[in-house]
Amino acid sequence: MQEDKGQSAKATSAVGDLRKSWQTWAEDHIEYQRKNPFSSDGRLASKPAPTHRGDPTYGRPLEGSRTEQRGKDAHSHVGKEVEELCSIIRRTGEVGEDGHVSVTFGQLFETYVTISNKVVGILLRARKHGLVRFEGEMLWQGKDDEVVITLLQ
Repeated sequence: MQEDKGQSAKATSAVGDLRKSWQTWAEDHIEYQRKNPFSSDGRLASKPAPTHRGDPTYGRPLEGSRTEQRGKDAHSHVGKEVEELCSIIRRTGEVGEDGHVSVTFGQLFETYVTISNKVVGILLRARKHGLVRFEGEMLWQGKDDEVVITLLQ
């Protein structure tokens, strides 16, 4: 009889632990949904006020979230690709009269495409940061092979 009471107490304890764990998860999820701007659950009335343009948190993930970390990792990776692109331009290009290294898009494409298939995207990012200069909004393989890309650093 006492054995039954011991097993019953263990089972009750296990169920209690499971219930407590589930309740903790549910409360955490509700709190997360309160902060989620895409949640359409009307029961979560205490949503934070939406941010507006000009607010430093506008369009940014929650601080410390995995989304924020993924964004930082991606930014770092793209930065390294931009540095690699600039070093390839230095190696394959020729120094002009103005002292800047230049290379044609066709030559750069043939060299860089073996490293990454995102050469145009990386070039656009480098131009955005003032590292390279070239004519046109977009570069197309074949059509823009003679466009000169100049390294500004």
